[in-house]
Amino acid sequence: MATVFVDVLGFGIVIPILPFYLMEFGASAFTITVLFSAFSLCAFLSAPLLGAVSDRIGRRPVLLLSIFSTSIGWFVFASAISIPFLFIGRMIDGLAAGNFTTAQSYLVDISRNDEKERVKNLGIIGATFGIGFILGPMVGGILSTVSHAFPFYFAGAMALVNGISAFFFLEESHTVRNTQSLRYNPIAPILRAFRPSPLREIYIKWFLFSLAFVVVHTIFALFAKRAFGFTAVQTGSIFTVVGVVIALNQVLLLNTFWKKQFSDHQLELIMLSFVVIGLLLASTQYLALFFIALPFIGTSQAIYRVVVSNQAILKADPLMKGEVLGTIASMMTVSMAITPIAAGSLFEMNISYPFIAGAAVVIVAIILSYKNST
Repeated sequence: MATVFVDVLGFGIVIPILPFYLMEFGASAFTITVLFSAFSLCAFLSAPLLGAVSDRIGRRPVLLLSIFSTSIGWFVFASAISIPFLFIGRMIDGLAAGNFTTAQSYLVDISRNDEKERVKNLGIIGATFGIGFILGPMVGGILSTVSHAFPFYFAGAMALVNGISAFFFLEESHTVRNTQSLRYNPIAPILRAFRPSPLREIYIKWFLFSLAFVVVHTIFALFAKRAFGFTAVQTGSIFTVVGVVIALNQVLLLNTFWKKQFSDHQLELIMLSFVVIGLLLASTQYLALFFIALPFIGTSQAIYRVVVSNQAILKADPLMKGEVLGTIASMMTVSMAITPIAAGSLFEMNISYPFIAGAAVVIVAIILSYKNST
């Protein structure tokens, strides 16, 4: 839980502050989005390997490697003296970006073999994500008043403390190991995801959702600055609102409302529709509609991730849970590797285009989901 919290805290810090920090180096909007892609490309290369390795040697060593790499990456990023050093810092973090996926696998390991507890634990980790996302932008905004680099030093120090505490206190959770030989091919999980299998449709819709998710987080701060003149502190406050929505949905509403009132398939359609509504409202560049869009965007992120993870676990081989969750992470990271470049290009044409493109992609996922139900 602490691992996820610190990881997301750093993620929450970077999103609203990053554009302002990079502008000190003379970076353009396109360069800023390419930096997102550099981290994500490295994470794409490492995530499936780390997920599969954790199935074989355990969760603990993989988590420790990821946490300490995150700390080093933030310190390099914060102390950068040029744009290439910024890229090196994010790439160090990306090459061992197994924190979230391995922590998910850990909580699945310690769940009893029933869906209710597994969903509860996935909801808890999602709630931790939400809390980190509430505090991260707030912390980033406040610390940025010292300097735009200071929040990243803080994130690195938090990760270092978390790594030291995990070294002494974190026990191993994965006792039934996968003994199959390990083959590393980062493209293989993506290729397997699109082959005929019980999981293919889940992967495809998750990938399309991820494209829109990445558009929001890549362009959001740039959009808020350009459309409404928001500062780093104001942008951080907006992200805090989204984090509150995520936490409320996963802590209070996931099991008490959403899971009781709707099936997983109905939740899919609802949450994908929420994404489209939120993106289209935001794209109008009207401040009132922009604020109305936030609950739609936050709710969809909170619920759809849990639905996808649970569906995948239900259909997965029990010995391949880490690898399946690693594949889900790979789908997200590959979208994070390619989408920012496209989003940056669209943003420089018109600041609303990335949101409109994201909505169009999710409409395809809705059509696929609807066709399957009929």
